[in-house]
Amino acid sequence: MPSLHLNLWKQQLGHVPDSVWEQTDLESLVLADNGLAEISEKIGRLTKLRMLDLGHNQLQRVPESIGQIAGLSEFLYLHDNRLTSLPSSLARLKKLRYLNIGENAFSIFPNPVCELTSLVELRASDNAFTSLPESVGQLSALRELHLRDNKLSSLPDSIGHLHELRQIDLRGNPITSLPASIAHLPRLDKLDLRWVSTLTEPSWFAGLEARGCAIYR
Repeated sequence: MPSLHLNLWKQQLGHVPDSVWEQTDLESLVLADNGLAEISEKIGRLTKLRMLDLGHNQLQRVPESIGQIAGLSEFLYLHDNRLTSLPSSLARLKKLRYLNIGENAFSIFPNPVCELTSLVELRASDNAFTSLPESVGQLSALRELHLRDNKLSSLPDSIGHLHELRQIDLRGNPITSLPASIAHLPRLDKLDLRWVSTLTEPSWFAGLEARGCAIYR
């Protein structure tokens, strides 16, 4: 029986051997911390993957064929690379529950992420986002939204559609206003605003705290 899990973490690969793309029964693949500048479109052959870790590399793009891995459900790590955009095909990953795109070079929030309607946790810290699209309100299963150390001055009103949301991390952003729709998030229990010195506290904070939401300032 071939192994369903391949861990090549920190193997100084420089590039991925073609033999990896031939292991089409793989369910998890770890290629983190290998100095990789690119990933072959052949990754689309690995249609049984549930977990994929491409973090801590030097990637400037994600192959379009990633959209063929429709079963990718557990996690996709893309953090600590040099990404400025994501392929539109990413939107096909409708089962994906965890995505980390932190520590990249994004200045515009990648719209395909807003179509990943099974996402439970989204980590997008340490980029240069100045805004989020209204379409982020489509992430109806989202419980955790991590946006630390970006350049956000506000959030879209549609954030109030995320009724499963428990945590919002906005640390280190130049936030000047927040939509009142946040006050109506029924499950929100943590709003982290540490290292935010630009926000005049809205009156609805009191109501959030009164029902048990911790607001860190």
